[in-house]
Amino acid sequence: MQQLPSPASEVQLLDWLLTALAPMNRTRVKQVLRSGRVTVNGASVTRHDHPLRPGDKVGIERDAPAPASNLAGITIVHEDAYLIVIDKPSGLLTVATESEKTDTAFVRLSAHLAARNAGRPFVVHRLDRDTSGLLLFARSAEVRDQLQASWEDVTKTYLAVVEGVPNPAQGTIENFLTEGRDLRVRAGRTPGKDAKRAVTRYKLRSSRGGHSLVEVELETGRKHQIRVHMAGLGCPVAGDKMYGATTDPVRRLCLHAWRLAFDHPFSGERVETESPIAPEVVRIVN
Repeated sequence: MQQLPSPASEVQLLDWLLTALAPMNRTRVKQVLRSGRVTVNGASVTRHDHPLRPGDKVGIERDAPAPASNLAGITIVHEDAYLIVIDKPSGLLTVATESEKTDTAFVRLSAHLAARNAGRPFVVHRLDRDTSGLLLFARSAEVRDQLQASWEDVTKTYLAVVEGVPNPAQGTIENFLTEGRDLRVRAGRTPGKDAKRAVTRYKLRSSRGGHSLVEVELETGRKHQIRVHMAGLGCPVAGDKMYGATTDPVRRLCLHAWRLAFDHPFSGERVETESPIAPEVVRIVN
């Protein structure tokens, strides 16, 4: 691991790397960044606009070979003939958007399967760009449709570091979520034309220094559901400026898809997967 000098002022990671790794060209620097070989304060970062601040420790594995088939930065947790579960890092999109079309979890997994002549993945659900953890793909449209049809039967458990202490310490939140034109999701008590029912169960696990570790289980799986529901408790997810967080202790959204458990769509056997939360997130409340 080569340690690079700390920035003298706040700067975006890609801009800093273009200077620190000169004369390496921009294309090559972006490839290194996407490969998962760049770390900031010990955590792998792939997002080019990740903010660096004075004192941040930037490291790079110059000589480490990139993982096969562009699977850098993601790990296959479970794979069989019908489905694949991967562990997605924070900062990586699930699928393409207008601003990023070439580096997503879907693109990396597609390349990996293509290199093995093993078909293509089908998206079952999505995680927000800055949410880390378990992400499920099917290996056929038929399996995708089956999993999506029974999505509320899938056990989806997250860990979140939130601001403050939830009161009560455990409970169930149920309301209706609507996405506005500004892309923010808002909660309401009554159903509407575009409102979707959302149910979240949560329980407090630990608290320290103004933050709490909360275990969250989703009955439904709506866009920004945990973020909106925690903010509604007065305990926004740390790092979530969109929904009112005022702290950003590890410069990422402190939300992690920890466990996925479901009945296999063909064998009927129980599939249980788990992904450890990043140590720097856990340290906030330990």
